Amino acid sequence: MPAPVTLTPNTPPQAEAGRPAPVGRAPQTAPSGGALPAPGRLAPPPLRDEALRQVRLDAMKHRATALLAVAAGVFLVTRLLGDIHPVVGFARAAAEASLIGGLADWFAVTALFRRPMGLPIPHTAILPQRKERLGRTLGNFVQQHFLSREVLSARLRGMRIAERAAWWISQPENSRVIAAQVAAGLAKTVEALPDEEMRDLIRRGMVARLREARVAPLLRNALAVVSAGGKHQELLSEAIRLAARAVEDNREAIRERVKAETPWWVPGILDDKLYRRILVAIQNMLGDVERDPQHPLRKKFDAVLDGFIYQLEYSPELVARAESRKQELLDDPVVAEFAGWLWDLTRRTALDQATAARGPSPGALERGIATFGASVHGSPALLGQLDDTMIEFTLAAVEQYRGEVAALIADTVAAWDPDVTARRIELAIGRDLQFIRINGTLVGALVGLALYTLAYLWR
Repeated sequence: MPAPVTLTPNTPPQAEAGRPAPVGRAPQTAPSGGALPAPGRLAPPPLRDEALRQVRLDAMKHRATALLAVAAGVFLVTRLLGDIHPVVGFARAAAEASLIGGLADWFAVTALFRRPMGLPIPHTAILPQRKERLGRTLGNFVQQHFLSREVLSARLRGMRIAERAAWWISQPENSRVIAAQVAAGLAKTVEALPDEEMRDLIRRGMVARLREARVAPLLRNALAVVSAGGKHQELLSEAIRLAARAVEDNREAIRERVKAETPWWVPGILDDKLYRRILVAIQNMLGDVERDPQHPLRKKFDAVLDGFIYQLEYSPELVARAESRKQELLDDPVVAEFAGWLWDLTRRTALDQATAARGPSPGALERGIATFGASVHGSPALLGQLDDTMIEFTLAAVEQYRGEVAALIADTVAAWDPDVTARRIELAIGRDLQFIRINGTLVGALVGLALYTLAYLWR
């Protein structure tokens, strides 16, 4: 008893187990109307409107064949009529040439996709037989002409990617979406991280970086920048104003202090006069220093700061003392508290940004993204730099992998089933090829008529 037939996707059924399908039978068709791929072969991607293309292709084939049949009919009729009239000779010559041109073009078009009438004629069924070469040629063509540096550079520069991206980001509705996505992702990430481990990670990171850094050069450079810009005098002026305000706000405390420090036998009226003199002297001195840029106290402050900067560079004792103070500070528990405060601030900020991004009014993150996009969009120089960077990055990636792209195209086409591939290509371009048959039939008729006319007139 023969084994039952088992049908599997992409595999043509056999009539009987162990017996090949009869030669000359029509191929098994897929639900879409095309031939199923052979076992071990892949089917190329189907066309989006494959059924409609099939209907149009069949209609064009019928038209071309009908025109060829008309030519054959005219030829037979004129052959039967003989030379009863000179017009018959003209018609027969036109029909004969039309029949020859139509048949030749039918053979040429058919030979692209299959063997005409199933006959093993050399150089027919070109697409199924030369599919691998077609894939290699197509891959090389894409590599050389579509993925070349000149073509891609001109195309990418014409797209103005940076300008369009900056404009898109600057729009409120788009910046809101970006802000919401970024804030939500950051908030989820922060919530998923363990608190204690993050605090310890921040502490260890800060301590490691600070232990490697030398305090003296950093402090010297910072003070040198402040001193060079005259900012230290502004700081001194602000300190003087704070001191004057503190004196004014603590008049009674100063009075009580003076009263407590004077002997008991000093009359109270003298205590009051002494307090007033001290208070006026302090206020006058602070006012003079604040108003006079050349005040001796300011010059003294300049000299002290310059000397301290000099010692930070050339005094080993001061450098060693600064490093020692740094190590003591890093070993203090306050560093762990500061690391915990930083982590809490980061987490709270991330959650606040996520909440603000979902709110009705624009949040800081959304406004920042929109402002950034508008700023970039308004800077042609920056847009040009961004475009250059993206283009160079893209070209570098393409140049590195365009050989793989060509190989992918060649390997993909080589893996396609030959018959299905030919069928899909015929559906894609076959309707236009049928016009070749129609044109060959019509042009053949005109050429035959013209040649017969010349021969008739030459008699």
